[in-house]
Amino acid sequence: MEAGPGAPVEGVPGLDRLPAGPTLLVGRRAELAALRAAAARPAEGRSPVLVLAGRPGSGRTTLAARFAVTVAADYPDGVLFARLSAPDGGRVPPARTARRLLEQLGADGAGVPLPGAVEDGRDEPACVALREALAGRKVLLVLDDVRDAGQVWPLLADEPGCLVLATTAGPLTGIEDIDPVILGGLDRQASGELLGDLVGGTRISCDPVGGADLAEACASRPAALRLMAGWLRSNPKLAVTDAARELARAVREADGKPDGKAAGPGTGTGTGTAAGAAAGPGTGPGTEQVAGQAPGKGPVAGGKEAPAKEAPAEDAPTEGKAGRRPADGARAGRGRRPAAKAGKQTADGGGKPVAAADAPVAGTPTVGTPAAGPKAGPPTDPTAWVKPGPGPAEPVPVPDNDPLIGAFTLLYGTLPPAQARLLRALTLAPAQTADLRTASALVGCPAPEAATMLAALAERELLGEEAPAADGTLRYRVPGRLYPRLVRLREHEDRPAEIELARARLLERLVRLTEAARALLDPAGGAGPDPLPGPLRLRSADQARQWLLGERDVLLGAVADAIGQGDLDGSAGRLVTALLRSLPLTGAAAPADLYQLHELVLTVAERHGKPRRAAAALLNLGDLQAAAGSWEQAGGHYRAALEHARSADDEPLCARALEGAAGCHRALGDAVRAADWYGRALGLRQSMGDQAAEARLLARVAEAHTAQRRFDEAEREYRASLSVLRRLGDERGQQAVGAALAELRERLDAGW
Repeated sequence: MEAGPGAPVEGVPGLDRLPAGPTLLVGRRAELAALRAAAARPAEGRSPVLVLAGRPGSGRTTLAARFAVTVAADYPDGVLFARLSAPDGGRVPPARTARRLLEQLGADGAGVPLPGAVEDGRDEPACVALREALAGRKVLLVLDDVRDAGQVWPLLADEPGCLVLATTAGPLTGIEDIDPVILGGLDRQASGELLGDLVGGTRISCDPVGGADLAEACASRPAALRLMAGWLRSNPKLAVTDAARELARAVREADGKPDGKAAGPGTGTGTGTAAGAAAGPGTGPGTEQVAGQAPGKGPVAGGKEAPAKEAPAEDAPTEGKAGRRPADGARAGRGRRPAAKAGKQTADGGGKPVAAADAPVAGTPTVGTPAAGPKAGPPTDPTAWVKPGPGPAEPVPVPDNDPLIGAFTLLYGTLPPAQARLLRALTLAPAQTADLRTASALVGCPAPEAATMLAALAERELLGEEAPAADGTLRYRVPGRLYPRLVRLREHEDRPAEIELARARLLERLVRLTEAARALLDPAGGAGPDPLPGPLRLRSADQARQWLLGERDVLLGAVADAIGQGDLDGSAGRLVTALLRSLPLTGAAAPADLYQLHELVLTVAERHGKPRRAAAALLNLGDLQAAAGSWEQAGGHYRAALEHARSADDEPLCARALEGAAGCHRALGDAVRAADWYGRALGLRQSMGDQAAEARLLARVAEAHTAQRRFDEAEREYRASLSVLRRLGDERGQQAVGAALAELRERLDAGW
């Protein structure tokens, strides 16, 4: 038995970003050895890619974190970590991942590219910037829960000194020269050690046969074993053999009731309707399936398969050769090719998978032969690394006869009502990540009570621990493997009004926290809201800054979720305003985040028919694009802002949009259009009596005339600008315009 991911290696930054994972890691020595051997192989051309594949609950994320700790010393420039899918099955675009990885590398806010027109592909600005930033560095990138190869290959740098480790539930067809390390179940000894450590006492050692039966019923998968250990701790009078029998019953009943209302076990614990709903059919979005195992096969443990209840899916991985599928009665480990062959991933001309491994037998880890980099030197064309592959993968369903679902069904039925309610409510949290601040808001309870319930759910293996917040506040996450079941439970047990109230409480809590952080960072900017209760309070400017930056993704996710649903625009709008006021005070506000916030403001403004607010949002978007040098995109925003401003009959906004569009034409070298747009803005400012803007625009028109070699017109406009500035008494402006006029005269004297 090995300790889990340990303390950060001295001098190697970024290990604290890895998921905390369980305290102990048992078994997996063969898989770790295969990953280390692959990482040690020389690479050429691009960053080598290692793939760790396994079905939900196999421990792939924990193993990836452990591997990162063991090899961190070989990557002194740091460890980067990103999740590439949400618990609900949502696919994170590579550009968004690239922006977060750039920030982890230490890029300042101004250096993180804004979103491009598309978020897939190697030409997206953020992906290009990441690859450039990785050049010459030795960095380990851990990409967790990858859905498809299209999320990975835009991130691969022309830097063989970097290493990419991707965890996935299915084969990543499309990237050449990778072979997966496939996680099956634990061996018998490791399963017994894990159960003994989690259950405690002599219950396992005194009943080794019952422990072996329970491990086999769980397919020896760590997550299912941990859930059943929690169930045994909740039922101290039950024998281990009872646990195996009740798990088998829960699996059978869930598989036999397509309406999702499985009856509870007959041991007196009672799962009832709630547990039955948790064990409903797993065909909805966000569910998953084992990597390399055809649907319909039961979990494999000790060389035996559970009875098949479902027909294989059309995209089930094949065996050995393209087009071959395992026979219905085939036993894992019999008549198979070696794992190195079965795990080979390539693509044919049509981009279809050629081969994938079958489910490994528990106790016999199936390990591919990972390759580190291309076989024949660096390719001249980066696209040679990727062959045509399928589009973004759909979430793979978890069959109802999965022991993980049965174990969750049993354990959920033992929860006190308050804990069950909190667990369901956490599916409403942004990114399904919560601490005592957000959890107490979701269920409307005191913070200490929420903290106690979160710790109890984590102790029962129903929540995963995340890295603590900057102030030491513990943070938890709903495991993706349980998320779909919890959503269905929430929809079945909680009334819509209760769900909406929980979401509203969460948004208001985040607004108050953000405003409190703003007040600490800028005391002169006005008083903050009424103080929150002691456990929820931010107590210093440094803590406020760290909280804003550490919870930025959660805050942005909360706003996006609320505005996407469209029923809490008032609270969401207040949170957007608070973030726009607070994030710049941190000194590390990424323009990409501000851009996203202004896009959300635009969405709400257009939804509610508020053209003035829509115009303001478009002007802010244009300013961000202009600051990034994206002049064409900025010009499009300014022109759209002009249309909204005209419909609102707002002359200042119209003038601002005209001037912004003129500046874009000027930066693009189109002096004719620049002069035209500046002239239109000038006429509007003059009609408004804005003399300061009039003087500025006269000078801009003069510059545009100079670029067109219309020197007489340019001199006239400069003189007019000087005249206005003298009336205003603006000596500094007079000096600047006078210098421009003197330079023009010198050029004329030189014979221009």
